This record gives sequence, structure tokens and C-alpha cells, in this order.
Amino acid sequence: MVPAEPDSAVPARTGWLDRLRLPDLGSPRFRLPLPRRKKARRIRLTRRGKLVVRSFALVVVIFLATVGWSLGSALTAPGGDSISARLAEWGRDHGLGAVVTGMENLQYKLHPPPTGGTPDTSVLKNLGPTTAPTLSATSIGIHAPLTPLATPTIAGEGVFHSVVTVQGQPAVQVAYMRPDSQHTSFLAGVVWMSGKLTRLVQHPGFEDPANLNLWSQPDTVPVAARAGLVATFNSGFKIKDARGAYYENGHTVGTLTPGAASVVVYKDGHTDVGAWGGALKMTPNVVSVRQNLKLLINNGQLAPNLDSNVQSNWGATISGAYFVWRSGIGVTASGDLVYVAGDALSVHTLANLLYKAGAVRAMQLDINVAWISFMWYTPGPTPTTPVPVKLVNFQRPVDRYFTPTSRDFFAVYAR
Repeated sequence: MVPAEPDSAVPARTGWLDRLRLPDLGSPRFRLPLPRRKKARRIRLTRRGKLVVRSFALVVVIFLATVGWSLGSALTAPGGDSISARLAEWGRDHGLGAVVTGMENLQYKLHPPPTGGTPDTSVLKNLGPTTAPTLSATSIGIHAPLTPLATPTIAGEGVFHSVVTVQGQPAVQVAYMRPDSQHTSFLAGVVWMSGKLTRLVQHPGFEDPANLNLWSQPDTVPVAARAGLVATFNSGFKIKDARGAYYENGHTVGTLTPGAASVVVYKDGHTDVGAWGGALKMTPNVVSVRQNLKLLINNGQLAPNLDSNVQSNWGATISGAYFVWRSGIGVTASGDLVYVAGDALSVHTLANLLYKAGAVRAMQLDINVAWISFMWYTPGPTPTTPVPVKLVNFQRPVDRYFTPTSRDFFAVYAR
């Protein structure tokens, strides 16, 4: 038996592919040539083209520098305006109103005012007395309590407290009310100011109405003018949005508009609120006029259009919402002043609170959280160092009007 040969001795079978003689692609003969790198073509500009490019670059630099300077000036301006308020105002004044409104709308949609709940009643503590001493037959008493608008009632709701006295009598009184039966976790501040014991002084803002050299008053309450100060509060919209004017010291910004709601201060110290052009008109006795939209209340009646076309009639609010921060002022039949401010107020509920407090003519002032302010002043160590107290928890610092302010405002003094 012949032994089998080892496998290595068996010749390998080859196929037709193995029998082909393929070229060695790694050989230098078969190396593919690399594509030649093209030289970048230099764009040669004509003299005119270079001038155009340089001019465009200069325009861009000037634009960016101007925007930077303008925005920087807005952010570093004096006063207590918040950064967000400064950015919003700058944007609206420079054609970015839609962007600002869009951001505010988003914020409002994420955090709308809640309905239901109970309010923080801490503001009802540490207020002044609810009764006044009887000094004579003509003494000024405490304003009658307001009937609450929501149930169940809260202890002390609608009850007026004397927070500032003049000549021993209650000159400024404060009460707190829930604005309606829906927004029961909010308390609006209601202020009554005696027309016999107080007088108003209108102050300009350095941005609105600006032109500080035109006015007899500065854009702040300086130390020298703080003796006798009993309150300060915000004015109306920016003049360009108020549909009216700012008048003082013989000068006017805007146009004194017939029919516009107006706060008018007279030389004898009294103040009136009403529609311009009727009983309220320009006379030598007029010291100042501040107009803002139309009247909320006239002849003791609420305006019939409080719930219609809110944005066009009563001012653009965040997200076009009805229930936002609002403020307003009115006059009673006896010549006293009533001021209301708070969050989650509609035009109608603002007007209703002013009406409940006795206003026979009333108007809206400013709206939205950044612009509402009312503070009364208690005695400090000296007559020129009164201590401010916030009416409601508004956004601005309590000493807002002790530094230059961008918007106009009112100071209230003892007569």
C-alpha cells in the first residue's frame, strides 16, 4: 500500500482568475497623478471698488458705535429704572417695539396673574389709626369704609387708616381692597388725599418730557424741597403715547388736546381732574397740566367704553392683557383726590375702585409693572429727611423720586 503524500505535495488548483497576470497597481508606472492645486485668484478692486468697500465698512463701524453709545447711555443714565425697563424703553424708542412686546408677551403668558386664593394681608399691619380726633366742627374725619367686592370678607379690608397728618388732621388715608371676585389674592391700594390739607407739584422726567431747562421743577425731589413732603406718585404715559400734553412754567410738550383727561394744578394750591376744554381750560391761574387718554369717570358715571378696544382706548399692555398693573387718579365732589394702584387690575376694575372711593371724575395714569409708584412719607430725624413707605409692592425702589427719574411724576406737600 503506497502511503499518501502530504498535503503540501499536492499541487494547488488554480482558476482562470489566478491565471491572469494583473498589473501591479503599486508600481510607479500606475500611480495616478495628483490634481494640480490651482492658485487662488486675487480679486483686484478698482479704485472705485476700494472706495465702496471702505465706505461700507465705515458705515458699519459708525452704526455699531452709535448703537453702542446710545444703548450704553440708556443703561448708565441716572435714576432707579431697572435694566429691563431701560432696555425696553430704549428698544421702543429705536424701532424695536415688536421685539420688546414679543418678549413681554412671552413673560406674561408664562406668569399670568392667578385667580382665586387669599392675599398677603401684611400691608394691613402697622398702619395708622382708623379714627380721627375731633378738633372742631370743620375737622377732617376718616373716609368711610369701602364695601368689599369679594367674599368672604377679610378683616380690615376697605377700612381707611390715617398715614399722614397735617395740622393734627388726617391728610393722607390708605385702604386696601381686592379688585374683584376673581383676583382674590391681590390687594389694590386706595389713597384719599385731603384737598384742603395737601397740594400737588408736577415734576418732569429727564427723558420725558425732557428739556429740563424749560421747567421750574427738577427731575427729582431734592433735599432742600423735602420739608413738608407727604407723598409722591407716578404720572401718565409717555407724552407721545398719552394723546395729550405736559404743560408747566408756560411751556408745553405735546398738544393740549380738547376732551383729553387732565390733571390740572392751580396757583391757589387746589387740583382738579376732568376733560380739557370745558371747565378746565388755560387761564393765568393754571400752574401745570398733565393729560392722559380719556376720562374713566365723568359726572359721577363710569365711561361706557371701559371694556371695549382696551389697547386702542386705554393703552397697550403686556400681551394685550386686561389684568395688569394699573394706576389712576380722581377728584371727589368736595375737591379731595383719590389715587388707586395695584396688580391684576382691568380698566373697569380700576375705574370701579376709584368710583367706590368717591371720585366723580377720574382718569388712568401709567400702567405695567415698571412704572407704577406711590409712596407716602413719615417724619424722619429732620424735616428734610422724610421716610418713604410703599403703598403696594411695586417694582421700583421706595426712594425712586429722591434720585433723577426718567418719567414725570407728582409730589404732594402739606399746605
